[in-house]
Amino acid sequence: MRDRLLSISRGLGLLSNLALWLAGLGLVTMTVVVAYQVFMRFVINASPAWTESGSIMIMTWFIFLGAAVGVRENFHMGFDVLLYVLPPGAKPWLRGISDVFVFGFAFGMVFYGGELVIRYWSTRIPVLGLPTSFTYLPIVTSGVLMCLFSLERLVLRLAGEPVDEIAAEPTITEA
Repeated sequence: MRDRLLSISRGLGLLSNLALWLAGLGLVTMTVVVAYQVFMRFVINASPAWTESGSIMIMTWFIFLGAAVGVRENFHMGFDVLLYVLPPGAKPWLRGISDVFVFGFAFGMVFYGGELVIRYWSTRIPVLGLPTSFTYLPIVTSGVLMCLFSLERLVLRLAGEPVDEIAAEPTITEA
């Protein structure tokens, strides 16, 4: 059972790395698009209409993907101040409570973001030609990833893995 959990965790680690690479690629792409827009506006004097909307769309994607990776890497908000005041035995409980709250918030992102995606699928963003739902899709995607990553941390903690001591890659502890 423990080996299966750890192999699932390694798979989620690969998914997290993929999301991080896509977020980094999005950051670079947005920078190129904005530089192109500035060049076209001030040098050529003909700014393309799609660059502003496109760069905002790309920024939305890489911010939400980065937030999901932050959940897996344990960079999200938690009870860190209380961890210094309370006894060491309280740390797993507080981290677990934090993960439950993150899961609940992420589930809300999936549910309500999904409603927005469904509602606006038939309308289009004029300058991009994409469905308006594409604006809300990063919320759903990030919410799904956050749910997976917070659930991973909860299950690994229940299995006795030291997820609070290491950021992302749990290993088998020798008993």
